[in-house]
This record gives sequence, C-alpha cells and structure tokens, in this order.
Amino acid sequence: MAGRLNGKRIIVTGAASGIGRASAQLFASEGASVLVADWAEAGLAETCQSIVSAGGKVKSARIDAGREEDVQALVQRALDELGGLDGVFANAGITGTARGVRDTTVAQFEEVMRVNLLGPFLAIKYGSAAMLAQGKGAIVCTASVAGLNANAGPLAYGASKAGVINLVKGAAHDLRGTGVRVNAICPGLIETGMTQPLFDYAKVRGSENKLGQFTPLERAGQPQEIAQAALFLLSDESSYVHGHALVVDGGLTASVPFLPPRK
Repeated sequence: MAGRLNGKRIIVTGAASGIGRASAQLFASEGASVLVADWAEAGLAETCQSIVSAGGKVKSARIDAGREEDVQALVQRALDELGGLDGVFANAGITGTARGVRDTTVAQFEEVMRVNLLGPFLAIKYGSAAMLAQGKGAIVCTASVAGLNANAGPLAYGASKAGVINLVKGAAHDLRGTGVRVNAICPGLIETGMTQPLFDYAKVRGSENKLGQFTPLERAGQPQEIAQAALFLLSDESSYVHGHALVVDGGLTASVPFLPPRK
C-alpha cells in the first residue's frame, strides 16, 4: 500500500525531539526518505533509530538551523544522498530565556530571531532553489499561535513567529508560478520538550486538568497532531494550499480568552 509521501525526499529540522521527531517518524512511515537535522546529536540518533526500527529510510545531519552554511550544506546533502528534494519542514526553534521587554537583552532577542526567523528564511531560500528545476515542491515552517496574538509565549518568541507567518505569505508570492508551495503551521499548547517545564510544574501543583482550560477541546495537544498537519501540507493532497498559516490549537484562538462556568 502506497503511503501519502511515497517516493518523496524530505528534510526535517528540529528533529531530535517533539514535533520534529514525530513528524520525521510519520513522514517515513508514509513512504518518504527523510533527512533529519538538529543540533542535539543524542536526540537525533534516537529519532533515526526509531525510524530505522520501523523500516523507514533516514539520514541525519547535525546543523545549526540559523547558520547559512549549515542550511546550504543540508540541502546539498539531500540532493546528493537522497537524489533530490521534494519537501522541507523547517521546524527548528527555541523559546529563549527571557520573557518581556525589560528583561530581554539585545543578544537574547537576536538569538531567538536568528534561529526562529532566519532559520525558516534560509530553509525557504535554499530549499526552493533546489526544487525549482523540477517545478514542484512544498515547504512548511513552524510558526505558533504566539505569532498571532501576544502573551502566548515570551515576547521575542512571539515576534519571531509573527515574522514566520509573514515570511511564508511573502515567499508564496515571490515563488509564484514556480510550483513550489510555502505554508506555515501555528501550533497551540503542545506537550514537547520545549513546554515540558510547564507541564511538570502543573503536575507538581496537581493542576494538569487546567492546562487546556482556555481551549474548547479542554486539553493540550500532542506532537503527533502537529505532525499530521505537516503531513497534509507536504503531501499532494494540499496542492492548492499556498501562503497559508494553518492553526492547530484545539480552538484556542477561536475566541477571546474564555473560562466556561464551573461544572
């Protein structure tokens, strides 16, 4: 039985854990040859092992997603070792260590922007260039609901993700007529390594049931649920979806913050 990505060659950054790992595993299970990339070597090795154990095809590379030379080399590896490039999931990102304007240094702000915004720009720039000759391809960037509304994360993080959403829309127009599609995903509260401290704190307080209190689904999301959205956007099923920021947040941004009456 053919998978939804059968025969496609796909890069996944930020693949050492969380959304990136879940996505790489799903893409491989759907027939793709996957080149996974991250800075964290141990996690990257675990991702590869899980894919190999399931019978998937995977190669790996340790990169800094916000460094031009690394992204150029990553795309070239896909061309050399996978035989081409059909999709890129630019998922690598960081939250940063500071929260607001007054406690965020210029260096901290620049680092978040470098990884979270420059990284997707580089993925689009070099990924699309590799796809132009075949006249077809798909690039997906991880944004966030924090890029749609304030206070869904640290200030620099939210600003970087707002930039990703605008970047994707602009790139879609810039690549008009090429056959290369560019979209974004805006996850809500997802249980990953990045958000684990929040979940751990809630468990210590015994308030896990409150983590999804602002969402109509009344729960947090899982990495696999974002992976399914990325699968759709990278597959031919989304052939008419371009320049779009797909919100996957359990309904969090469907209204102003709202707490239902106590049952």
